[in-house]
Amino acid sequence: MKKIFLFLFFHLSITALSQEAKDIVKKADDKAKGKTSISNITIQTIRPSWSREMTVKGWTKGNDLTLILVLAPAKEKGVVFLKRKKEVWNWIPSIERNIKMPPSMMSQSWMGTDFTNDDLVKEASILEDYNHSFLEDVVIDGRDCHKIQLIPKPKSAVVWGKVIMCIDKKDFMMLHAEYFDEDKVLINTMHCSDIKMLGGRLLPARMEMVPANKKGNKTLMIYNSLSFDTPLADSFFTTQNITKVK
Repeated sequence: MKKIFLFLFFHLSITALSQEAKDIVKKADDKAKGKTSISNITIQTIRPSWSREMTVKGWTKGNDLTLILVLAPAKEKGVVFLKRKKEVWNWIPSIERNIKMPPSMMSQSWMGTDFTNDDLVKEASILEDYNHSFLEDVVIDGRDCHKIQLIPKPKSAVVWGKVIMCIDKKDFMMLHAEYFDEDKVLINTMHCSDIKMLGGRLLPARMEMVPANKKGNKTLMIYNSLSFDTPLADSFFTTQNITKVK
């Protein structure tokens, strides 16, 4: 009986901690997204011998609806990515084609950057597709953080085999993340900085993604503006609207 009690106590304790870790990830995710969000972002792709810059506008509604429009440079202007639940489309104006992206493309580079397609459109849910657990307390740029491990659930179709996030304890900002493949080999590291008020919320305005095995490569994502909770109809996030959005 004592062994059964100890087993149940241990199991319930682990379950409670897992839920608490998930709640912290949810708070950080909700803070960064709001009910809806509209953003203007500069993305700088840096390589040892060259660099390039693009500007995008993004709209999100909850976890299921995302639309990203490329504003510059001129060569890619008008390219659109649309996510509805688990489906993703890519509108390419130069050939006037709307392509439905298969799940296998989610792990590929988004427009030549160090971010994946999944990173940008969030095809996988960090809340529902992963199990969450605490690792330790750490300090990131002088801020006390929870270090939380995300392991995919058995039947989840996700890009990453493991994700480690460091989330600020006080303001629930994700400040650092490491992304591992299915063999638990580190692939990318993202560090967030330049904390400021964005859309009335304290958030990092700069995200730097660095691949583990490509020396001199990195991609910067810099928020120029961000607003939250502007009403957006579901009809905005449709394949019918993908060719019209500006």
